[in-house]
Amino acid sequence: MFAAILLFTAVVGLVLFAASRVSGKRDRAVAALYLLPTVLMLGVGLLYPGVRTIYQSFFDASLSNFIGLDNYTKIFTDAEQLIVLRNTAFWVLVTPFAATGIGLLYAILVDKARMESFAKALIFLPMSISFVAASVIWKFMYEYRPDQRNVQQIGLINQVIVWLGGEPVQLLIESPLNTFLLIVVMIWIQAGFAMTVLSAAIKAIPDDIIEAARLDGVGPWGMFRFVTLPAIRPAVVVVLTTIAIGTLKVFDIVQTMTGGRFDTNVIANEFYSQSFRSNDKGLGSALAVVLFILVIPIVVYNIRQLRRSEA
Repeated sequence: MFAAILLFTAVVGLVLFAASRVSGKRDRAVAALYLLPTVLMLGVGLLYPGVRTIYQSFFDASLSNFIGLDNYTKIFTDAEQLIVLRNTAFWVLVTPFAATGIGLLYAILVDKARMESFAKALIFLPMSISFVAASVIWKFMYEYRPDQRNVQQIGLINQVIVWLGGEPVQLLIESPLNTFLLIVVMIWIQAGFAMTVLSAAIKAIPDDIIEAARLDGVGPWGMFRFVTLPAIRPAVVVVLTTIAIGTLKVFDIVQTMTGGRFDTNVIANEFYSQSFRSNDKGLGSALAVVLFILVIPIVVYNIRQLRRSEA
């Protein structure tokens, strides 16, 4: 580690020294020299691992025999892998829209209200803790105890069920309910991020536009539909796509709360399980490639929207 830091420092120092020796009108040469460390880091840390992962995805578990597309065929035909794809689809379809909707509603409700900062801090607080810590908190919320005399429920959800006259339920083993209960944790964390970005976008709407709409007799719903939402549309797109990308990579929540058992597995967790527990490097690499392919359209759409908003 120390040797790597020294090597990186030496390379950067050498590049800066070479750049300082280039004078005159050789601006492009100077720019290329400054970009060289970044290009090298991207090549070593991103491009090479990516290409190697794609290459390994066409081999068997031991990476010794070429098997073509068998790993990809297994991902889209095997019953367990189909559950993984189904759960990932649930996460991507539900989490971004729910978190963004809650964040937007909250931002509108607390905008210019008394104690606005305190209200925003309450929903933003989950962003300050790790996914693992949030998972532990919510695991206690879903905790189950057998319905027996002198046995007290310590999970809030099951305690409420008991108070209402029902019997406690093992929430985290009931499929597909348990997948949505895990999604709630992600929504709880990401709603604060959505609220912060969208609140800033709402406050950036010019006052004269809002005043003109009010003079025209626009009601609260009309104000939201025809003024607020169009004005903050770029911010909404950024929030949706950012949360969607984070959701596709979700690992900590599933690993901490269920370990991927009880039909709650997702692609990122399955990639970890196959690569490091089952030692199936080929299938693990194929899952990583599928995850990468799923992220690409969202990133491209996000970039196109940003360029369109800046045009």
